Amino acid sequence: MSRTSVSDASRWVEAHLNVGRVQRTRSNGGSSWAAMHVLETEGGKKLFLKTSRNDAEGLEMFQGEAIGLNAMHHTQTMVVPKVYHVGVAEGGVESYILMDFLEFGGRASQQEFGRKLAQMHLAEPMADEAKRGSFGFPVKNTIGGTAQPNSWNDNWVEFFRTQRLQHQLRLAGDAELSKLGDKLCNKLEDYFEGIEVKPSTLHGDLWSGNIASCDGEPSVFDPACYYGHHEAEFGMSWCAGFTSGFWNGYRELISKVSGLATLPSPTFERRLSCHVLHGLLTCLETGTV
Repeated sequence: MSRTSVSDASRWVEAHLNVGRVQRTRSNGGSSWAAMHVLETEGGKKLFLKTSRNDAEGLEMFQGEAIGLNAMHHTQTMVVPKVYHVGVAEGGVESYILMDFLEFGGRASQQEFGRKLAQMHLAEPMADEAKRGSFGFPVKNTIGGTAQPNSWNDNWVEFFRTQRLQHQLRLAGDAELSKLGDKLCNKLEDYFEGIEVKPSTLHGDLWSGNIASCDGEPSVFDPACYYGHHEAEFGMSWCAGFTSGFWNGYRELISKVSGLATLPSPTFERRLSCHVLHGLLTCLETGTV
């Protein structure tokens, strides 16, 4: 598997990127559903290639990942790999996504990471629907290996209730858990009363495995992007390794915006618990907790 995609992607690079021929390719690890490669060109550019079998799920995952990376790249905040192409290899056997290869190393300042994430959340969204105040994303995507619906909704609480909590509760298939979840979902409005909720560009799966440093600058990858309330970004905070420096950097910018202060308070802690519940349910579905 994947040699067809490597050859097809190499031809695409040579035809479209003006970086010369692809001189070398090498494996760069893989997972249960994808293989990773690095392509090196005559012009010195390195590209990252992820390949998978060309079924509807694999191609849809790559398309969702590409749109998500482009949405974050649009904010011009953190280092995010630029996507060049999503394609199906000749013969229709494999699909692939082609993007910049980033050299990760060292650790970025947690305080700077917090500032950059706040800047991403405060940046104008790329999608017109989000600019007009709707929550969602242009396509369905995945968080881990789990399908994530993203239909546009003008009401954040309704979006979060139906397309995040209730969606994951259905997937869990546990009657008692669903009963408890329904009680929470019925009073979600109370937790968001009196705060301003605007669509922010969210990474959507922000845990330590998707955070890195590139030339000393904070970098994120492997997103499950959508446009949502900025606090929803912290549903995986229990495994993200955020320090006090991170929170200081984040709140330094967010707290200056009227109505958007994500500061410790009983109501914030209740909302955070709801977002963490969503993260835990997602991990339950993928078998990682």
